[in-house]
Amino acid sequence: MQTRTLGRTGRTVSVIGLGTWQLGADWGDVDEADALAVLDAAHAAGVTVFDTADVYGDGRSEAIIGRWLAANPDSGVTVATKMGRRVPQVPENYVLEHFRAWTDRSRKNLGVTTLDLVQLHCPPTAVYRDDVVFDALDTLVADGAIANYGVSVETVEEALLAIARPNVATVQIILNAFRLKPLDEVLPAAAAAGVGIIARVPLASGLLTGRYTLETTFAANDHRTYNRHGEAFDVGETFSGVDYATGVRAAAEFAALARDAAPQASTAQVALAWIAAQHGVSTVIPGARNPEQARANAAAGSLDLPESFFEGVRELYDRELRAAIHPRW
Repeated sequence: MQTRTLGRTGRTVSVIGLGTWQLGADWGDVDEADALAVLDAAHAAGVTVFDTADVYGDGRSEAIIGRWLAANPDSGVTVATKMGRRVPQVPENYVLEHFRAWTDRSRKNLGVTTLDLVQLHCPPTAVYRDDVVFDALDTLVADGAIANYGVSVETVEEALLAIARPNVATVQIILNAFRLKPLDEVLPAAAAAGVGIIARVPLASGLLTGRYTLETTFAANDHRTYNRHGEAFDVGETFSGVDYATGVRAAAEFAALARDAAPQASTAQVALAWIAAQHGVSTVIPGARNPEQARANAAAGSLDLPESFFEGVRELYDRELRAAIHPRW
């Protein structure tokens, strides 16, 4: 497993991490014992960063990670959580009083005194321009409640605003073979500033596994059913905002490119390795619903790809997806 520095945190983390949205909710039901087994398998395979949020299962994801941390006190895992989605999404709610309450809750869930990394969870764009918000985050660092802070963003504009902030340690952004816009400005700006990039939705909600068809269905409580058109939150979080039928067609082409580039690897592993190879990426955070998926994802951290594959990904994106995706986020 390759390792990278996680931006201004100074922490060394695995290039493949673990996203744990699916361990809380919104991807169908996951048994707690199964969730702990996923954490075990990921860590055994070299994963040293877990990403979660206080709203994943209303704290269930954090609490499960907290139980795992208690059982593995010397794991060396960095836990990145998020805050801000527990209230209506207006800038006025991003204040120190709420930050204290949210981080206190997360510290309790995770069983820690100081949170490794707290990210604002895709707040309204105006929040990134508000000095008072970042003064409040600096106060939490000074108080010892958090060690570092970052942001999770929806758009390139928000990412660039955050990177310009002197104490923002990381920016989490959707980046995958179906979402290339961050490569243009965000990754170069982050690398120049020493800000870490956490790549989320790396498999485009599963499209980039190459396993879905037009007949594939998902559970009613899976966001790939209930948020397909942005009914619950930004549509870009579901299938990276790609129209499902278009995504299935493009994913079939991607799978063919992946087979040619690395016949020994799965399509999903190639998709993760493509992201990990981008200059400026600190860690990639695919989810996993079982230990086998966790181990397979981790193996992508040591996969090399030929230059022709990167050219093929760009051509596919430009032909099938750019017009619909590039202007939006």
